[in-house]
Amino acid sequence: MEPSLESYFDQSIANDDLSSDSQIYNSMIPYDSDLKIDEPCYPPLCQPKESTTELTSADLSFLSDDQEDNDEDENTSKEPSVQQSQVLSEIQGTHAAGGLGPEDNSEESYHSTNNTISTPITNESPSVCPIPMTPMTPVTPMTPVESSGICPQLQNIVSTVNLACKLDLKRIALCARNAEYNPKRFAAVIMRIREPRTTALIFSSGKMVCTGAKSEEQSRLAARKYARVVQKLGFPAKFLDFKIQNMVGSCDVKFPIRLEGLVLTHQQFSSYEPELFPGLIYRMVKPRIVLLIFVSGKVVLTGAKVRSEIYEAFENIYPILKGFKKAS
Repeated sequence: MEPSLESYFDQSIANDDLSSDSQIYNSMIPYDSDLKIDEPCYPPLCQPKESTTELTSADLSFLSDDQEDNDEDENTSKEPSVQQSQVLSEIQGTHAAGGLGPEDNSEESYHSTNNTISTPITNESPSVCPIPMTPMTPVTPMTPVESSGICPQLQNIVSTVNLACKLDLKRIALCARNAEYNPKRFAAVIMRIREPRTTALIFSSGKMVCTGAKSEEQSRLAARKYARVVQKLGFPAKFLDFKIQNMVGSCDVKFPIRLEGLVLTHQQFSSYEPELFPGLIYRMVKPRIVLLIFVSGKVVLTGAKVRSEIYEAFENIYPILKGFKKAS
């Protein structure tokens, strides 16, 4: 066996001709010299064949059921494009025929066609989680549903005026018959007149507060009468900066009211503590009025600067009160 192998190796060495490729084995040739290497030629049978088989004809029996479901989802996701093209062709046909009537030009038809075209049908859930909507707080209605037919009556008006001079309160209390002064109890002279029936608080700085009038004209007239009394006592009093600070009105809606239900529905604006005060306190935002609402149906409105705010506040609250009317 060994002599046959040796003879085979000797014959193969003899057949190899190294003279033509002597550059490869020459140790004197530098490494960076270009060597002539012939490109190998592949027979046509060895070239890779192009795959001409389609994916649809391939045997997919070896795949799992989940993979087949994914393929079905991909096929269904491609269906909207066909539906979109059909809708577009119909719209183009209607435009070409001039079939857009007055009903088709409405915003609803426009949005409906846009939704059918631009909204793809996908089975995927939205990536962004929508923010949960919080319940809206009740807002006082600015436009009443119906007119109440009730006009609140003004009960008290508070006004201020500046007499623009320093006053000796002891002298005023001693010289005026309708005045009282107790500095330990209150640091102002309390003066009253009968017509109009009002009360004034006169301070040593010259400021005066007039309360008890039933109208704006009566409040101004009463303040002028108090200023005239101070002038007769020898003080250089003037009449400056007259201003109405508060107006109080009241009315009756003629039906009992469920205050418990009202405070639960409008808890942002109202407070009700029957153990402390029998009325519900409702703080209206616009106009900025405070209302005292009682079970009997009586309503007191305060905090207004002008008469119109009293009327507007009651017209706003009346539909709410009617909604919480007690069943007789």
